[in-house]
Amino acid sequence: MTTEVAGGRSAVFVYGPPRYSFFFHSSFLITPKMTVSKSKVLLATGILGLLLTIFGILCFTFGHELIKDQVIKNVKIDPNSGMSYTMWRDIPVPFFMSIYFLEVLNPDEVLKGEKPMVHERGPYVYREYRQKSNITFHENSTVSYREYRRYYFWRNMSIGGEDDIVCLPNMLVLGSSILMENKSYLMKLAMSATFKAFDEKPFIKKTVGEILWGYEDPLVDFLNKFFPNMIPFKGKFGFFAHFNNSDSGEFTVFTGDEDIEKVHMVDTWNGMKTVNYWRSDGCNMINGTAGQMWPPFLTPSRTLQFYSPDACRSMELVYEQSGVSNSIPVYRYIAPKTLFANGTDYPPNEGFCPCRQSGILNVSTCRFDTPMFLSHPHFYNGDRSLADAVDGLDPNEEDHSLFIDLHPMTGIPVNCSIKLQLNLFMKKVEGISETGSIAPVVMPLFWFSESGYIDGPILKTFYTNLVLLPALMDYMQYILLVVGGLLVLIAIILAVIYRKEVREKSSRHWKQSGESAVSDTAPFLEDSSINRSPTPSNKT
Repeated sequence: MTTEVAGGRSAVFVYGPPRYSFFFHSSFLITPKMTVSKSKVLLATGILGLLLTIFGILCFTFGHELIKDQVIKNVKIDPNSGMSYTMWRDIPVPFFMSIYFLEVLNPDEVLKGEKPMVHERGPYVYREYRQKSNITFHENSTVSYREYRRYYFWRNMSIGGEDDIVCLPNMLVLGSSILMENKSYLMKLAMSATFKAFDEKPFIKKTVGEILWGYEDPLVDFLNKFFPNMIPFKGKFGFFAHFNNSDSGEFTVFTGDEDIEKVHMVDTWNGMKTVNYWRSDGCNMINGTAGQMWPPFLTPSRTLQFYSPDACRSMELVYEQSGVSNSIPVYRYIAPKTLFANGTDYPPNEGFCPCRQSGILNVSTCRFDTPMFLSHPHFYNGDRSLADAVDGLDPNEEDHSLFIDLHPMTGIPVNCSIKLQLNLFMKKVEGISETGSIAPVVMPLFWFSESGYIDGPILKTFYTNLVLLPALMDYMQYILLVVGGLLVLIAIILAVIYRKEVREKSSRHWKQSGESAVSDTAPFLEDSSINRSPTPSNKT
């Protein structure tokens, strides 16, 4: 009930329980605009914080799966995946092959049994283009292809031109002599006479282009004409004569459609699941990928395995350290010291023997029995006696170690440098005068570095799709949880403060209104049982 009180003010009487009557000043029923605004702000802050927290929890619960699905979509070998399939097929990453010749400075002295002396010449750089062809998908989630390679000389990155003259051991003479070592003395004399007839010398001086890509040799033409199939090549003779516009065999790899852990892993090479070059089943196994990409979600405990047709074997690299390359997080993998160790120092390599010192791989079984050896440049990581046998070698990690920098989430190389050296074992062979008195030595011929790195538009696209977006999704869950939690906390704190202010304000108004009402009129809060006059009774 509303009534006028002293001073022209209005008051409201509210009757509660029987013993009490409550009075509220009318000012309490009028909420200021500021109070309404504060209430709305508190409500909005609380709701926003709650929503962000819920979204954060959802991202935390399902975010990793979303990121994983995005990565899998981009690394599977799928013609419908657009950019990633095109990158796998055409490999737009620039590859360069840099070649360093170890020129012999004292060929005449070597023939007399003295220590060889070499001088490194290079680099001679070639731009390498790779493209997959004959791509065929199979029902068992595999795909077959052949990858063709083309090389173009890049003079501006090279120390000289392809017409530079280099002196190297003549593999036709010195290599063939080793093959004839166990033949009859008469046959060795006939071989020596043939070398003389065609003016073949133990050391040759040819241009860089001829040594690499081939030159016409009368002896090769003679042998192919009168003794077919005696030598495993025809036409020009050169170390890379058959590399240009050629392929390294037919690979069949898993697409990752059924199991992403097997994507890029080799199923067969030239239709074979194993090779037959070596003396043990383990060494003949075809393990890992084709050496270009690996399965995603790598961990430091996992090794990188790949099959190399040029080395005729599977190889394994080990994790060294984490780092960043071109703003992309990477794992660096390197070759272990056991890669080219002999069977004595590392028993699992016994199948690659017959072996010499640790640090070289005998590849004669897959190179037509020619006494050829693979190693790291300058015999890095090899037995010290190998480098000591040749003057001019300086093996060191910075210049001669190989590495691959891999983005662990996708298994895609960001930067790599594969370095290998080709060597020829040579020595004096009785009956073949061209070998003179050469002391037994594993002679380095040249070493090469195949390097490639992601750059330009490819780097930007890779970084955006496979690094930045997954990272943002990963960080977003924590940002949402933190921001949402803070907003909810702020809303709670402000609500407590606001409630306290309202209570204090209500108390002040209550006190002021109560005192005023008591002084001007009757008490507004009155116990109905106190000071109540007794009802007069009727006297009879």
